[in-house]
Amino acid sequence: MPRTLDSQITLEKTPSYFVTREAPRRISSMSHETKLIVVVRNPVTRAISDYTQTLSKKPDIPTFEDLAFKNRSLGLVDTSWNAIRIGMYILHLENWLQYFRPSQMHFVSGERLITDPAGEMGRVQDFLGLKRIITDKHFYFNRTKGFPCLKKPESSSQPRCLGKSKGRTHVLIDEEVIEQLQEFYRPFNTKFYETVGQDFKWD
Repeated sequence: MPRTLDSQITLEKTPSYFVTREAPRRISSMSHETKLIVVVRNPVTRAISDYTQTLSKKPDIPTFEDLAFKNRSLGLVDTSWNAIRIGMYILHLENWLQYFRPSQMHFVSGERLITDPAGEMGRVQDFLGLKRIITDKHFYFNRTKGFPCLKKPESSSQPRCLGKSKGRTHVLIDEEVIEQLQEFYRPFNTKFYETVGQDFKWD
């Protein structure tokens, strides 16, 4: 991390930190006062999105259903598949809570980040102890992508939108498969909500 003055905040983003076993210990040893921001979304939607992205690079992979289940008729989910395991948020969080206090962690709703980006960013700014500078006027909704874009109201420069790999149309998954996965994730979600004190309403 670069040197930072007392009046500055340094941010660094790596999505895999949250699910990497060694990350909490390493970050804590660097600075145990670090604040952590984690964006989470419905784990079923997350798994489908993960699969869609992989499929775009490797079109010959097995079907989503084949990868997600050890035995579909028995409803046995394959938790060794990364796309499934990542969404078991409580398991990863328990690892982080061995090194950081809950007050050091802020969870952003991936769904609300799309529907109410200014609201979510307002809560992030509060968590970081910053004045709410980023507001509604900094966003506009890109209908093509299906996501909000960031703009600087005082600038004539192009808005910042998500890259080409984001906003792909998800693979169509059988409704029964989605229901089975929702059922699988329910106890993990419930414990996650209780631990972070926030109901993300994924059920």
